[in-house]
Amino acid sequence: MNNFIAHILVVDDDDGIRSLVKQYLNENNFLVTTSNSAENAEEKVLIIKFDLIVLDIMMAGKSGIEFIKDNKSKIDTPIILLTAKGKAEDRVSGLEVGADDYLPKPFEPKELTLRIKNILNKTKKNNQKRVVEFDDIKINLNKLLITKDEYEFKINNTEKIILEKMINNPGKTFSREDIGKLINLNKERSIDVIITRLRKKIETDPKNPKYLQTLRGVGYVLWIA
Repeated sequence: MNNFIAHILVVDDDDGIRSLVKQYLNENNFLVTTSNSAENAEEKVLIIKFDLIVLDIMMAGKSGIEFIKDNKSKIDTPIILLTAKGKAEDRVSGLEVGADDYLPKPFEPKELTLRIKNILNKTKKNNQKRVVEFDDIKINLNKLLITKDEYEFKINNTEKIILEKMINNPGKTFSREDIGKLINLNKERSIDVIITRLRKKIETDPKNPKYLQTLRGVGYVLWIA
């Protein structure tokens, strides 16, 4: 990964596992921060931009699944779930709420390291494609910035998640339900408000959109060259 040193957040209420994982990742040239609870991890992700989170599911207080549900729309950090449970339903539930990978305990630290490296490599490749230009519009998903006619507009993480999905699937229609699942929001009116806000940042005439269009009764679609 060249000179890039990834910053990993390890969240587990087991002191021994936190210590073991931190030591092994440090030995493999990762920068590691630890948390002993989901609540403590939430405080950290608000002030630190991590490259990946290793997250235990079963913890005292808030679970790993609850952490993802509460924070996936706020952060775009890849997550690997750890759990003592190896049941298929636990793995599925974790992936359904937005985890990127799953590793049951007990596990080999080397396997965890390889999974981390694989995800970071994929993320790096995706990041290289996160600056999109069409006509006089430039969308920089890394900087959360839209440039149009020499004006700059900031976008939040929720807007970025929606835009990124649409940019990766140009011409595909997304229903309100699709978007709601993507950002963990089930209020149709709130989704309409977010789309309206995005149009004001992208469109020259937001009331007659050229790019972010509505297919009546179906959903929203992004048309880009």
